[in-house]
Amino acid sequence: MIHAFAQKSIIPVLFILAFFQASAQQKGLSPYLPNAGEMADAYQRSGKLDTALRNIPTNNDIIPFWNQSGTAFWYKKNLPNKTWEYYNVDAATGKRKTAFNHEKLAQIIEKATGKKQNPSKIQLTALGFADQGNISTLKIQDKWYHLNLNDYSLSATKDTNIYYYNAKSPLQQRRSRWQNISINRVSPDGKKEMLIRGGNLFVVDIATKTKTQLSTDGSADKPYGDFTWSPDSKNVVAYKTDPKEIKKVHYVLSSVPGTTRGELRSREYAQPGDDFTAYQPYVFNIAAKKSIKVNAEPIDFFGPPELHWRGNNSRYYTYEKVDRGHQRFRVIEVDVLTGETKNIIDEKTKTFIYESRIYTRYLPKTNEMLYTSEQDGWRHLYLVNALNGEQSLITKGSYVVRDIDSVDVVKRQVWFRACGMNAGEDPYFIHYYRIGFDGKNLVSLTPETGNHNLSFSPDRKYYIDTYSQVNVPPVSELRLTASTKKIAEIEHGQKDAFLATGVKLPEVFVAKGRDGITDIWGIVCFPSKMDAGKSYPVIENIYAGPHDSFVPKSFLPAGEMQSIAELGFIVVQIDGMGTANRSKAFHDVCWKNIADAGFPDRILWMKAMAAKYPNADISRVGIYGTSAGGQSSTGALLSHPEFYKAAVSACGCHDNRIDKQWWNEQWMGYPVGPHYAEQSNITNAAKLQGSLFLIVGEADENVPPESTYRLADALIKANKDFDILSIPGMGHSDGGTYGRRRKRDFFVKHLLNAEPPNPNVSK
Repeated sequence: MIHAFAQKSIIPVLFILAFFQASAQQKGLSPYLPNAGEMADAYQRSGKLDTALRNIPTNNDIIPFWNQSGTAFWYKKNLPNKTWEYYNVDAATGKRKTAFNHEKLAQIIEKATGKKQNPSKIQLTALGFADQGNISTLKIQDKWYHLNLNDYSLSATKDTNIYYYNAKSPLQQRRSRWQNISINRVSPDGKKEMLIRGGNLFVVDIATKTKTQLSTDGSADKPYGDFTWSPDSKNVVAYKTDPKEIKKVHYVLSSVPGTTRGELRSREYAQPGDDFTAYQPYVFNIAAKKSIKVNAEPIDFFGPPELHWRGNNSRYYTYEKVDRGHQRFRVIEVDVLTGETKNIIDEKTKTFIYESRIYTRYLPKTNEMLYTSEQDGWRHLYLVNALNGEQSLITKGSYVVRDIDSVDVVKRQVWFRACGMNAGEDPYFIHYYRIGFDGKNLVSLTPETGNHNLSFSPDRKYYIDTYSQVNVPPVSELRLTASTKKIAEIEHGQKDAFLATGVKLPEVFVAKGRDGITDIWGIVCFPSKMDAGKSYPVIENIYAGPHDSFVPKSFLPAGEMQSIAELGFIVVQIDGMGTANRSKAFHDVCWKNIADAGFPDRILWMKAMAAKYPNADISRVGIYGTSAGGQSSTGALLSHPEFYKAAVSACGCHDNRIDKQWWNEQWMGYPVGPHYAEQSNITNAAKLQGSLFLIVGEADENVPPESTYRLADALIKANKDFDILSIPGMGHSDGGTYGRRRKRDFFVKHLLNAEPPNPNVSK
């Protein structure tokens, strides 16, 4: 399937391709092809470097624990070699000091418990400071103590009252549509109670115990179930259900200790196209003993929704409805006296509406609501008149509102996260803002370049902003919320300790996508011992799931990508078209088109990367991924064998018909059409070229294991060579420690033409 967004500017793309091919021929580098001894050294070096890097703390995020008055907070700072210290900060001045003398505290804890204490590894199950700061409450193992910081006396206490504040900014997102409404049987006035018997509704007068039947058409096959009282207790909104059984999937645990037989496990698992239970809403008037069928189609996608009543008015309520296929979202108002409905919001699209990212917030006192939509091509926040549906944009521009942090109804302000607002910066960097309901007085809370993580004091007078980049260590600053003025820098990470290990920090690289216009962003990891005269195979770490973007944006000196690079590879990660957090057009490339996986953009990006970094050998390209990444990595060999030569695919959803319903219908659409089969790795197995290694966990409850086994079956029938590893008892995973080692060995053999160390040979 070809999208209009992907068809632009074909001539510049062809010119770029020709340029890259000519450039590759001019490199004149010899390929890195290590012998057995060099390969053994590389494995050893990779392991040592990985250990060294992980023993250096990053402090990418400090978690503040505020006192109740919001005047001070403490936090735990990680130190080298997995040690730590505790610090206290005065919020007004930003002055920081150690929370206590760690040597003295270790001594008195050792004396109280009889157990040796390391001052640099004091384990506190709980910690709290009184507002004056000189008394601390500690929980050590399962006992509580008061610590007097004036004389370091420690006394047992029964006072376990510690003020806890979740310093992370709480997202006030709407309730999940996956969860049914909670049922309160007793009416708001406390006088009546609802019961369900034999599939029908009954109301009981609590004072007299009189029971009255409200419905007569319910049955065991089609019962009345969920219900909600109106605020005035005069009406009940109830749903007559048409139940559908959720079909099951199965797997066998082969290696359960203490058994001699495999154990069958079964669970409910809806797949694309499966039937859902339908819910038809009715309104029951208690006094009149009369029911009205709501003039709306049944809710046949998700369960009964949460109801939002118009202030204290019990005549009107609204509910949210997502049509199956994810192409229509409505907020529907119901008149309980007549059962008539009208749409307050009715959003439609030719591609998809990203349902789980719709934010709604109801403001009944002013008959308004807040709501996010991509109807203008970017995810933005709207203010909606809840009486007539009139909408006005609060945020506007070529950027993406990522999340709503909080809403100040009194000041009529929204606090939100967004990316892409700052020109000249990575468009995925998250920044924090506040803005008025009228779209005016936009304030940036996080002005510095980088990817930000912010937390507030309990009264929101102060906030801590921690920001970094993939190759720039984190900085944590304390700021005043009202003015955003910086009070003090709390922490400032340094590169020196990391660079002293010899590691090369990841580099950010940007190249144009398939349209010749759009920037595609990614990172590159190089081996620390790279020979300038040699060329190294490129391995892509892929996850192209349309539900998010995946290239790391915060400080990343260590990780699997760097560890693989140390074996003699250049390892990259890219966000191609079809992933989220950019424009709607960028995202729409995935619509009924998951197999695309952004490959045209990824291949161009790697060719551009190789033009800048001549050590990158794009005649030897490997790819690996898990889950949707497992699907894409296999798809690379099926659809782009001219570029990708080897793939490792773990727990892949190789056919979107086998995978979970909610995820696949969101992007591949409903009903299930021929495009599902056309894009299946299983259908296309006979196209395999290159070297493929499949990994699957026999107990995978995310993607059914048969997805991988059916692919293996199709490959066998097509007489294709491939490797497969089934790990007993493993769930949805990249293979764990063993699978990751086998993945590295596979790439060493197939891209470096070398032999990895043999673990079966005794040392």
